[in-house]
Amino acid sequence: MPLAEPIDRIAVRLRTLIRSREPSLLVVAAFIGAISGTVVTLVSWAAQALHVLLFAIQPDVRLSAASVIEPAWRCAAPVLGGVVLGLVLLAFARRSRPIVDPIEANALHGGRMSLPDSLRVGLENVISNGFGASVGLEAGYTQVASGIASAIGERLRLRRADLRLAVGCGSAAAIAAAFAAPLTGAFYGFELIIGVYSVATVAPVMIAAITGFLVAQALGAAAYPIEIAKTAEFLPSDYPPYLLIGLLLGFAAIGIMRLVTLVELAFQKSRLPRYVRPTIGGVAVGLMALITPQVLAAGHGALHLSLNETLPARMLVMLLVLKIAATSISIGSGFRGGMFFASLFLGVLFGKLIGLTIAIALPDWSIDPQAAAIVGMSALSVGIVGGPLTMTFLALESTGNLGLTGVVLAASILSALTVRQFFGYSFSTWRLHLRGETIRGAQDIGWQRDLTVGRMMRTDVRSILTTMPVDAFRNLFPLGSTQRVIATDTSGRYAGIVLVADVHAKAQADDGDGTIAPFCQHSDRVLLAQMSAREAAAAFDEAESEELAVVDDDDHRHVIGLLTETHLLRRYAEEVDKARRNLAGEN
Repeated sequence: MPLAEPIDRIAVRLRTLIRSREPSLLVVAAFIGAISGTVVTLVSWAAQALHVLLFAIQPDVRLSAASVIEPAWRCAAPVLGGVVLGLVLLAFARRSRPIVDPIEANALHGGRMSLPDSLRVGLENVISNGFGASVGLEAGYTQVASGIASAIGERLRLRRADLRLAVGCGSAAAIAAAFAAPLTGAFYGFELIIGVYSVATVAPVMIAAITGFLVAQALGAAAYPIEIAKTAEFLPSDYPPYLLIGLLLGFAAIGIMRLVTLVELAFQKSRLPRYVRPTIGGVAVGLMALITPQVLAAGHGALHLSLNETLPARMLVMLLVLKIAATSISIGSGFRGGMFFASLFLGVLFGKLIGLTIAIALPDWSIDPQAAAIVGMSALSVGIVGGPLTMTFLALESTGNLGLTGVVLAASILSALTVRQFFGYSFSTWRLHLRGETIRGAQDIGWQRDLTVGRMMRTDVRSILTTMPVDAFRNLFPLGSTQRVIATDTSGRYAGIVLVADVHAKAQADDGDGTIAPFCQHSDRVLLAQMSAREAAAAFDEAESEELAVVDDDDHRHVIGLLTETHLLRRYAEEVDKARRNLAGEN
């Protein structure tokens, strides 16, 4: 306790400094970047150590680059990994809530993530990749780094926009450290985690990415830079065959994402316990590893082999089929990991195969096989992961060829448009969609869900019984006293809204006999407190009313408040303007 008070005082001073001076946020971003670089180093070391231990490879050799696994019984490591992961899943069986990833956190929760859940993802990812399952480590890198960044931001009580930015800094620094590519990491943060590139986000994200890269390099992290030999120069007239690759790989990305979902659905329908499924998946991956080790882990070594060697079409097809099957089964059976690097490897194989096909079918089109591989790598990754600029900068930082980068950008955009038109989701958002969410990216829409009817409604609502005589109503509510009154029946259920002006107009025309029951309007149109602003706006449009009552639920229909359309639109406009100012850095 004596130590807690000074720490709290320091945290308060830091919060004040960050809110009052924008450069202070850059220091936080650099700190997050340094931690993220350290996380990448530790995770990559742990996974490589498991590869060396379980598969008896040399410390400087990538698992998927091994020519053969000897002795053959070591190919059973994914089975053992499935058992270990199953035990971890069993230990956390009671904690069945979905784990929030950086994209979902920034889209729906204002950047709030659970640090224990994020560390658990990192552990499961290391087990999955370390034992040879066909998944990448990028999910673990970004989850842990962003989870720590979110915890730091919450400790400092950062504003919503700054907390989302901190999460983006964590992911950007992790990718920059992992691929030894600062620009790639920064644009990963912009496009995929923050959801927007703006003046307010440039400096913090770039500083985090560069810091993460430098720290990882200083610690000697087992980074995975993509080393590519020099390629030919390109002119705009050389684009058509590569644009065709981008188009085709957009459709290939859709097929792969749907296949992974079908495999996962098959495992779910098998009714096998969740903690048993990874073992079954490990058996399948182990059997495929007997054919070629290139199906193991993310495929870093295999990607380099495929880029720099000339492979026959038959070999390309075999590797494609096996890697797609291994990745689909690994993810579908419950191994933890992403498809970032797997999509890069598959893109290289697809690009080379399509390039060979084009060269045979259309000999007049000049196409460089290695350039086709790089374009395929970027186009398929954009289709699955998203982020055209992210993958374009990865190609630029890998090749240093600006002409090729233009081809990559054009093909990547075409792939992204194809996926958006015919599918609409990246792999991450598609999995959220299957869980019932509707987000298409990391753009902040959480405030729209937080802006509920319950937060906007008036609770000081006057109500009367429908049995009240018109004369009594007119005496109780003279013109000018209020505009509307809520009516309920004798059991307390909502019966409608009574406009005071309508009752007085009717009373002047008639004798004023009878009750106010005939004056009740919109008796079948109500709002619920948990409705979002958009749902409430749709209800107003349907009812064609300027005001609606808010009830506790559809069964009891007890009135708890009143909301007018004018107030709803004003509050929504205020929040939209606040979000705009946050993006522009005006706050």
